Amino acid sequence: MNEPDVATLVVRRIIRATPERLFAFWTEPEHLMRWWGPNGASCPAAEIDLRAGGSYRIANRFADGNVVWIAGVFEEIQRPHRLLYTWQLEKPAASRERVSVSFEPHGDMTQVIVTHERIAGAAARTSHERGWNGCLDGLARYVGESARLGTP
Repeated sequence: MNEPDVATLVVRRIIRATPERLFAFWTEPEHLMRWWGPNGASCPAAEIDLRAGGSYRIANRFADGNVVWIAGVFEEIQRPHRLLYTWQLEKPAASRERVSVSFEPHGDMTQVIVTHERIAGAAARTSHERGWNGCLDGLARYVGESARLGTP
């Protein structure tokens, strides 16, 4: 039996916010739930135990009402510049992938770099690319809305 191809994906976005603000929006459930999800999905629930060895669970609710949970464990936290965690769909149980998120300051903006590793093949990589681009679109929109509303 052949092993599936393993792929890596890197998605980048420059957002007008500090690394501290973006790190908080990525790791605090009350913020994450307002922007997370691929296009056409929402995040009705998120649980985050932000510490090395701590777990997280994030729900993606799709337009058809189907909810898919993503879960994993934080391997490394370098506040406010980097997160490293495992990534897997809870049902059906999938292979354990790995995601790192870096927040690199560029003046009054931050480059967010998502690196998703251990992806089982090209089709899954394409799906993750759409998902991460949708998430980063949502994060950028949320940052803009928060700035207009004065949200800390």
